[in-house]
Amino acid sequence: MVKLRFKRFGRTHHPVYRLNAIDQRSPRDGRPIEELGTYDPANKDESVQFKCNEERVKYWLSVGAQPSETVAALLKKTGVIEAAKA
Repeated sequence: MVKLRFKRFGRTHHPVYRLNAIDQRSPRDGRPIEELGTYDPANKDESVQFKCNEERVKYWLSVGAQPSETVAALLKKTGVIEAAKA
């Protein structure tokens, strides 16, 4: 099964995450199928904090990919998916 989840990058105490479509059996920082966006929680500007390719995210969700809890919450917050779907 394909999952939409984050891969951690960045410095110590300053994480930056990449949103990936990845096989659920792969490790957290393993090789993704496709990179879909970024999330920088330390950025004060909320409009720049989370960026994603909405078209590709919707494609992966349409073919059965499951978002992690954190990814689903951010996608709802930005309006990419509806609250009822996630």
